[in-house]
Amino acid sequence: MTRVLEGLKPKKVFYYFEEISKIPRGSRNEKQISDYLFNLAKSKGWDVVQDKSLNIIIKKSATKGYENAPTVILQGHMDMVCEKNGDVEHDFEKDPINLRIVDDYIYATGTTLGADNGIAVAYCLAVLDSDDIPHPPLEVLITTDEETGMTGVIGLDGSQFDGTILLNMDSEGEGIFTAGCAGGGLVLLKIPANRVESKYKSAYKVSIKGLQGGHSGADIHLERGNANKLLGRVLYDLNEEAEIQISQINGGSKDNAIPREAEAVIVTNEIKKIDKLINKWNDILKNEYRFTDSGVNVSIKETKYSPKSFDIDTSRKILSAINLVPNGPRVKSTEIDLVIHSNNLGVIITDEDYIILKNAPRSSVESLINDFASIMKQITKALDIKYEDSAFYPGWEYAKESPIRDLCADTYKELTGNEAKVEAIHAGLECGFLIQKIGNLDAVSFGPQMYDIHTPNEHLSISSSERTFKLLCNILKKIK
Repeated sequence: MTRVLEGLKPKKVFYYFEEISKIPRGSRNEKQISDYLFNLAKSKGWDVVQDKSLNIIIKKSATKGYENAPTVILQGHMDMVCEKNGDVEHDFEKDPINLRIVDDYIYATGTTLGADNGIAVAYCLAVLDSDDIPHPPLEVLITTDEETGMTGVIGLDGSQFDGTILLNMDSEGEGIFTAGCAGGGLVLLKIPANRVESKYKSAYKVSIKGLQGGHSGADIHLERGNANKLLGRVLYDLNEEAEIQISQINGGSKDNAIPREAEAVIVTNEIKKIDKLINKWNDILKNEYRFTDSGVNVSIKETKYSPKSFDIDTSRKILSAINLVPNGPRVKSTEIDLVIHSNNLGVIITDEDYIILKNAPRSSVESLINDFASIMKQITKALDIKYEDSAFYPGWEYAKESPIRDLCADTYKELTGNEAKVEAIHAGLECGFLIQKIGNLDAVSFGPQMYDIHTPNEHLSISSSERTFKLLCNILKKIK
């Protein structure tokens, strides 16, 4: 069978990237990819552990002359965000990622690529499977469920590690070295779904589409439209200006991705009035987002009739909750160009019993996360709905001194002639948890250039991947 990435260099990096792209590995569906990594390590004779959370730990002795060097932990995560365009048929539970090359970039076809963080896994396997890369003692850690809850690293036993240096490869900008990140979690608002007989005889689907979406940490400062929030605005207006009932509402698919699409089913006898309102909202939103999301579109079309709709009180609570939830950047640094606190209303789901609003708050300041939780609890009390939170993870505080950070920046400059950029980010990384669990870790995060992660337009630079692997090898060579 012809390999799509055949001939790309580094050969082993792209060989393994294509291999793991064949294996379904959405968050919390990692058994198959974890088993692949475990069995591969066994077949190569590597020292490997698969823990109860399906994390993979592989250890490799130092090469000659590096026996007394400090142990280095190479780390990435095996899971990926599973997003696809609405018109694409793809089952992330069983279908491989359909890779394609366009100029210097690797894309998937209508789905997320999984370079976040498959390229880190490929780097780790390429280093392990090479005999010509000088390196200190290595502990390779490939975790599960980084994207939706970090339950892999939460379940990790830190006593298994001797490493004092952590090279996390879950970053997306070449020449940018991350040395701090936000913490965050998941907050749910649950509205009891009380239904009554629909009063009207025609049903219509109101849709918000055409938004760019993006990563709820890395792209939240770009002020892109959130389909869930926009749908809340439109529905509130329809409910005020016309006779409607809402029978269903859904939007987004991942709490850590800015939602690109959202839709609601309404029943009404006033379609002419509603058509005019929809046209008005198209004009409003296209004007508001003409610089950041010019493709935004509000549409309405007839759909299957719904004999049951939410009662008046339930509809009021749904619209109030959507519109009152704080969303987007909430606090920005006055000293550096960085969002300090944000929230992403990432998902709305209607099930048999509840309408559930899934929020992903982030902050590098713990008190601001606590403040957000307090605000959400006040909203739930005022609306008499349910509050739940879970999966909170710690931030990673920027260290005043970091020898590995300095070594990485110096090595990058030696190889490229360019100054490295060192920064803290608003996205979440596992470094905070690993420092907490293992202790005494000098950490840095870096990676090759990739774009539009967490969206179906995600793409990875081939040349940058080669340069970044060379950088990794040179960093390892310098740790003696």
